[in-house]
Amino acid sequence: MQNNTFSTLFVGQNLIKLKEVDSTNNFLKNLVSKSEPLVEGTVIMADHQFAGRGQQESIWQSQEGKNISTSIYLKPSFLPLYKQFYLNIAVSLAVSEALSCFVPQGIMVKWPNDIYYHDKKLGGILIENTLTGIAFKSSVIGIGLNVNQAEFSESISGRATSVIQILQREVPLMDIMEKIFMFMEKYYLILRAGKWVILQNDYLAKLYNYQIPALYKHNGEIFDGTIKGVEDNGRLKVDTKNGLKVFNFKEIEFIHTK
Repeated sequence: MQNNTFSTLFVGQNLIKLKEVDSTNNFLKNLVSKSEPLVEGTVIMADHQFAGRGQQESIWQSQEGKNISTSIYLKPSFLPLYKQFYLNIAVSLAVSEALSCFVPQGIMVKWPNDIYYHDKKLGGILIENTLTGIAFKSSVIGIGLNVNQAEFSESISGRATSVIQILQREVPLMDIMEKIFMFMEKYYLILRAGKWVILQNDYLAKLYNYQIPALYKHNGEIFDGTIKGVEDNGRLKVDTKNGLKVFNFKEIEFIHTK
């Protein structure tokens, strides 16, 4: 379905809305795999995902019609492979800045790309890249956000929140979507221009627990650490009693103390 009501150049100008799908990322990847070319900025949006996924196959649960379940198609062929984490940075900043239009205080990015409100999770991002040789061919950006879901399962209720819980009122999903599309373009153009320092600084300014001592777990061991930054390849730099350590995705876990 074509939609030209958004005040964007290309993100969201081709919007495909679905009632139900296993995963918007899967649906979009299937479209990409077909022979006909897909317009950059194409967006898939679903009222309900029955098999939504997070990082490393984590399951994303969402009530039908209450939250944002969407995927965006980009073609960042300009991006060097060794800078690929900067796509995560750009997307994380776009989503966090969009949400900050509605929730002015407390929106953070938890490394590598979860969206937090203070100490609770508001949403997550899953980026799946397709490469040709040593270059990017395409990227599917999956975004799941808790917006108008007022209750969560007991297993996650203490760690998750939603926009409606924060503001005590519903917010139209398309209002947030439009902001996401606008800021996605903003940061994508910054990414295309190779302004790595701007992206790095903006990401650190939004990074959850940056420069704040906290408890972490690695290989079953709990230790005190302080996040000092993120390498270009995405590895997290943490200051420990044994010096500065770097961790890949899923190698380190933040320990909630509340």
